[in-house]
Amino acid sequence: MAGPEPGHQTPTAMTAKVFLSLFNKALVLITMCSLLSNTYAMEKSHKGKQLTHNEGEVTVLTQYEVKKGHKKKFRKLLRKYVRQANADKSNIMAEAYYEQENASLLWVIERWDSKSALEKGRNGTKFKLIKALAEKKLVQPARTIYVKDLEPLSKEAWRRAPGEEDKPITIMLFVDSKAGTEAAFKEVYHTAMPQFRSEPGVINYQLSQLEDDPTQFVTYEKFRSEDAFQYHLHFPPIQPVIDYLNTSIKKQPFQTGLHRLIAFAPKNR
Repeated sequence: MAGPEPGHQTPTAMTAKVFLSLFNKALVLITMCSLLSNTYAMEKSHKGKQLTHNEGEVTVLTQYEVKKGHKKKFRKLLRKYVRQANADKSNIMAEAYYEQENASLLWVIERWDSKSALEKGRNGTKFKLIKALAEKKLVQPARTIYVKDLEPLSKEAWRRAPGEEDKPITIMLFVDSKAGTEAAFKEVYHTAMPQFRSEPGVINYQLSQLEDDPTQFVTYEKFRSEDAFQYHLHFPPIQPVIDYLNTSIKKQPFQTGLHRLIAFAPKNR
């Protein structure tokens, strides 16, 4: 029986070659699918992390030091922005203040349910007008401080307004703790906070930690009157806080970090 001619493949060899070719193609296809699947999973995970980071509640304090002769116009723009922010369902609270001892120093305090909501508000026309005026009419660039609230409050609690007979005052105290004492400070405040909030003269009370420096904190204390604030300073549960401030912060006296604020927006605050 004659053998196969030179260069001629038998049916078995041809079948094996076709099978090997198909196998290699299938292997390449499986590899590509696996890579695409892993890439999709990584992107989904990354987006999930971004959503978790960006979509939590965000609190921002912005300070403006306005040049002489421009306070009235600046306040008017801030008042309009605060009114618009409070009307947004994504806004938790928005308020504007001037400092009692220096009316050229203005503050806007905002809380939103997400970073995207804050960015949307700040991309609006009213905030753009503030930015445009700020470029020319500020003593120095606006100071923006992002913080994390440590003793959460509901939106309803943040929107609590003073009574008609009240003469409210808001206190912000910036605290620069000595490294290693932060946990002690948070614990002292955590213990005292329910008692502070139960004081008859307290409208709101919060302790926040700066996002870019865990040794720095700021309190937000809104009282119905100056008398209510003075009562708070002599309220026995405050003593452990005073003891900490007198011993465990970087710069004394602690009162140098205190800002007395008078609200000008919204009108009922």
